[in-house]
Amino acid sequence: MDADSAQPDDYLEPFRVSVQQILTRVNKLENQVTEVEQFYESTDNIQGNNSKGGSLVKEKGKEKHLIGTKKPLQDASHTEAAAAKRMQELMRQFSTILRQITQHKWAWPFLDPVDVEGLGLHDYYEVIDKPMDFSTIKNKMEAKDGTGYNNVREIYADVRLIFKNAMKYNSDKNDVHVMAKTLLAKFEEKWLQLLPKVAEEEKRQLEEEAQAQLDIQLAQETSYANKAKDISTELNKVDMLLKNLKEMVIQKCRKLSTQEKKMLGTALGKLSSENLYRALEIVAESNPTFQPTADEVDLDLDAQSDYTLWRLKAFVKDALEEQEKVDGGAAVNPNDNPDDKKNRKKRDSGDSSGKTNPKRKKLSNL
Repeated sequence: MDADSAQPDDYLEPFRVSVQQILTRVNKLENQVTEVEQFYESTDNIQGNNSKGGSLVKEKGKEKHLIGTKKPLQDASHTEAAAAKRMQELMRQFSTILRQITQHKWAWPFLDPVDVEGLGLHDYYEVIDKPMDFSTIKNKMEAKDGTGYNNVREIYADVRLIFKNAMKYNSDKNDVHVMAKTLLAKFEEKWLQLLPKVAEEEKRQLEEEAQAQLDIQLAQETSYANKAKDISTELNKVDMLLKNLKEMVIQKCRKLSTQEKKMLGTALGKLSSENLYRALEIVAESNPTFQPTADEVDLDLDAQSDYTLWRLKAFVKDALEEQEKVDGGAAVNPNDNPDDKKNRKKRDSGDSSGKTNPKRKKLSNL
């Protein structure tokens, strides 16, 4: 391949590079915009996980998807660990109550699971939905595999269940019923002594979890607000790249001939008021002294840059084609020769006299 045949590729290479750079940045921006949109759409849902027994540390699994939340999640983890330690102390105090109850002389029927088969209690499982005993509670309190109790109230509920089951299955005259009722009363009395500490700890945990969730939410909102700001800045840069690319294209294009400028001037005069104003705005973009809002505008096409002329040419062509669709008439193409009347139809203005609308901006082409 000789130098001449390679020239077209060399000529287009700057355009290919610019277009590829713009596409790469736009694709990246699209992904970032989607991420920000999804965050704001799901903001209400993110505010969950704040109920009793919830765990903010569970958000750790989502940390890589939630920008700006690393430190708040770490703080939440430390706070939750401290709360778990305090709850363990309450469980230790609850264990003292359990020992006092299980050491009572009437506690023996409730220490182990009910021997349903040995006692011939064939209807036991029809009456009792969830059997419970102290040995089961003890094993669950000592469990290390994550199946144990999370808080004191769970243990409290199971202890009550032991006695409630016995009272439900046995009649109020039965000794087991009387023993269960007596021990339940003693247990409730001791529980009431611990309850203020339990309630205080539960209130504290709720407040700490609410604060931690708020910190996470604020950190996310700050991060995504900054991300949105960065996206806006990057969009402005992409706009500049597009503008530079357009200017590069125009610079590589040939200059409009005198005849083409004349055709463009004629076509401008055929634009609707709205399209004419938009065309004049294109001129004003690269010519700050140009006043597109004046009642009568003098537009010197020879004084305009090639970039502006080519933009005008493209805009006018599209605008006239659109007007033709809307009006149902024949549009004037800026590429048509104004002297070639055989190939041009008179645009139907709705006025048989051919007079222009008096409210239409006057355009003088120099």
